[in-house]
Amino acid sequence: MPSYTAPVNDIQFVMHTLLKASEQDIPGYEELEADFTAAVLEEAGKIASNVIAPLNEVGDKEGCHLENGVVRTPTGFKAAFEQMKEGGWTALDCDPDYGGQGMPILLGTAVGELFSAANQAFTMYQGLTHGAYSAIHAHGTDAQKAKWLPNMVSCEWTGTMNLTEPHCGTDLGLMRTKAVPQENGSYKVTGQKIFISAGDHDMSANVIHLVLARIPGGPEGIKGVSLFIVPKYLVDEDGNVGAANGVSVGKLEEKMGIHGNSTCVMNFDEAEGYLLGTEHKGMRAMFTMMNEARLGVAMQGMAQAEAAYQNAVIYAKDRLQGRAVTGAENPDGPADPLIVHPDIRRNLLDQKSFIEGARAFMLWGANMLDRSHRSGDAAAEGLVSLLTPVLKGFLTDKGLEMTIQAQQVYGGHGYIEEWGMSQFVRDARITQIYEGANGVQALDLVGRKLAADGGKHVMAFFDLVKNFIKENEADEALKKDFLDPLKQASKDLQASAMFFMQNGMKNPNAALSGSYDFMHLFGHACLGLMWAQMAKAASEALASGTGDASFYETKLATGRYYMARQLPATSMHLARIQSGADPVMTLPAEAF
Repeated sequence: MPSYTAPVNDIQFVMHTLLKASEQDIPGYEELEADFTAAVLEEAGKIASNVIAPLNEVGDKEGCHLENGVVRTPTGFKAAFEQMKEGGWTALDCDPDYGGQGMPILLGTAVGELFSAANQAFTMYQGLTHGAYSAIHAHGTDAQKAKWLPNMVSCEWTGTMNLTEPHCGTDLGLMRTKAVPQENGSYKVTGQKIFISAGDHDMSANVIHLVLARIPGGPEGIKGVSLFIVPKYLVDEDGNVGAANGVSVGKLEEKMGIHGNSTCVMNFDEAEGYLLGTEHKGMRAMFTMMNEARLGVAMQGMAQAEAAYQNAVIYAKDRLQGRAVTGAENPDGPADPLIVHPDIRRNLLDQKSFIEGARAFMLWGANMLDRSHRSGDAAAEGLVSLLTPVLKGFLTDKGLEMTIQAQQVYGGHGYIEEWGMSQFVRDARITQIYEGANGVQALDLVGRKLAADGGKHVMAFFDLVKNFIKENEADEALKKDFLDPLKQASKDLQASAMFFMQNGMKNPNAALSGSYDFMHLFGHACLGLMWAQMAKAASEALASGTGDASFYETKLATGRYYMARQLPATSMHLARIQSGADPVMTLPAEAF
């Protein structure tokens, strides 16, 4: 069975040496002292390693089962969920007015990585609840918040989001689920939703579904969609759980991965629901969940890569195969360990350099969300909105790729279920699909986010990179190994954006044909920026003589690898973008 150890030191480095969290002028960040966050992460790491990681394989093998209309979760899930609730882990960054601990999103995201890496399917139950909590918290009335949120914060009740229908996935304007107004102010919700993660289970007393539906007579298309709170069981004015609502599970989906999470077909048969937010403005409320969820999914992609990488390193150091080409490094044994071979080193460094860069990118994104939410910083809100599709698309694409590379270290054993590596691949695969498939993320980035507010947010990113380079170019070592490659990546990114500006209006296909490459180019540029900033932070820490010198030296060596071996991919993506629409669109549909 694979093992998992929380990477507390690396998270602490990002939070404190890089981001200097406790020194930031964001309300609540003064609590994020290094000793405090270390204590939280250490405790979360124990639960991740000792409680939920051992259930990862159990969930994968047993899956969930539908019995008499109720979903039964795998052995041990219910007891582990009780431990999570008792420890307050479900409420870490929720509003204290409703029983939360009020911690910043930054810390909640860091802890979420540990739980997702240990057991993604299990952690999704509380993750979906958090998304539903956020939507109600942002768009609900005071009465709705008082009624629903305390039990959702504690996960006594869990939550879901219900968007997709059998005939429509991304195109939500085609949905048919309807909500008929009642005299008492409620609505009767009727329809079917599919792919509903954590749609039903036996770990909470109620499930609070957030359901997109149409009110008859409303506008056509997406403009006529509203959002409703539809509980599994009705709740009276005193908060007591009562009779069953018209909500049922049609079936459980059989999936490639995340078997321990109950992915349901949900049937709503005149179920009582309550309007959340404004009529016909459901997408605005739903996107409160979607944007948070997209950062969470980016984290899942990186977290699966981390878990797979840890086990690949153990195997590469233990497994004896062949001899080093420069001479035996284990002369007393029959062969050398795998890790002596250059291609295994390349493989592991691909993983390590991506994971550590992605972690910094993810936590920077969480930091910007805090700055936006807690300080009302419009610039931070604009920048994180621009980067959300990059975070989701790039980190999940590369995250899956890295789980496959970790599996490859094992050779044939990686393909055998006994070693557990295939589960990381299978579980990571969904992250490219749900919360908006990655092709849609790329279209959103190029079609909407790039030109938002006159393009000022992408210009702000270019300025951020330019100013960092300018401020540090006197450092020759930093310049050669980090700033020069970053400058080239930024030039490639700017050139691709200019191509879209010059060609996108007269030939939209020219922009959209390059959108996926642009998302990856942007992702590499962001990780290049993260690595350049981490290199500066590590160099300063080394010069100060404080902390673990070997940690900082390793950080610098890993960063140099990324800048030399991964960042040059920006030039390839630029060449693809500049080839325009013809290579993609020339072939007629009937020729495929």
